[in-house]
Amino acid sequence: MSFYRNAVWFARGMKDYTKGGYESASKHFNPADLDLNVDCSNKSYMITGGNSGIGKCIAMDIAKRGGTVHLVCRNKKSAHDAQTEIQKATGNSNVHVHSLDISDAKGIVEFSQKFIESGTPLNVLVNNAGCMINTREVDGNGNEKNFATNTLGTHLLTTTLIPVLSKSKQPRVIIVSSGGMLVQKLNVDDWQLEKEKKFDGTMAYAQNKRQQVVMTEQYAMKYPDIHFSVMHPGWADTPAVRSSMPDFYEKMKDRLRTAEQGADTASWLAISEAALKQPSGLFFEDRRPVSTHLPLAWTHSTKEEEAKFMAKLAALAEKFTKN
Repeated sequence: MSFYRNAVWFARGMKDYTKGGYESASKHFNPADLDLNVDCSNKSYMITGGNSGIGKCIAMDIAKRGGTVHLVCRNKKSAHDAQTEIQKATGNSNVHVHSLDISDAKGIVEFSQKFIESGTPLNVLVNNAGCMINTREVDGNGNEKNFATNTLGTHLLTTTLIPVLSKSKQPRVIIVSSGGMLVQKLNVDDWQLEKEKKFDGTMAYAQNKRQQVVMTEQYAMKYPDIHFSVMHPGWADTPAVRSSMPDFYEKMKDRLRTAEQGADTASWLAISEAALKQPSGLFFEDRRPVSTHLPLAWTHSTKEEEAKFMAKLAALAEKFTKN
């Protein structure tokens, strides 16, 4: 079953997720959706991991259109370098740097509290930061590190910023996920893969990305005044892919999308009016909503399983949010 589902996913990826897939899909895009005349001024956008790769491309797209950009990054020097690059390229000085590690649960809560207290508005949150660690590592709170960043960190930042997002007109939250989640069913009982005989970082990452899809669907129901979406950027040439998946990169490097192509749908979801015409809670590839499961897949979870997962996540998050 594992070989079959991975083979099906890879075959789909060879068709849709590569540079060729983007070029084919882009023929059907409405250019006006992301025209440079689209006005992002008087709006505030937060992008995690905005110092490189897809995140920096999203930030650049927003800054070009006059938006205020908040780069939330672990590496302060790299973030300042990105800030300077974006400001010079766009002529937009409203690009700000915030130093935060999305795997630091307590740090996220403190950051959100300070951000809200500052009175800074926020219209759009783009949860882009993520990691793929190929050996099992546990942080000081006892959480597996991929989970701590991709799932718990994303959840904490999103939920703690709900109060400021809710004050904005047409607020949005976008999560950058991955098509890798198509080979994983939501695993509620072993959600940090503690019981696996041999830890597989790629599958841990895929499970986290499945969790993000479920989270997005659940957020959409819980917070109807905010537009939530989750997306797959395709297989893009980014520093994260090169460092986390070197064998995959070497095999696919001539077919990978550019970082700009990988960022396109996230930028479209964050900026365009067309995105708001789509229902909240959907999964997107190349500016269109798609199924979150492969044909004949075994990856569907029940409402009870999803509710149990969200309850566990809320209970874990409460350890860091309660005073």
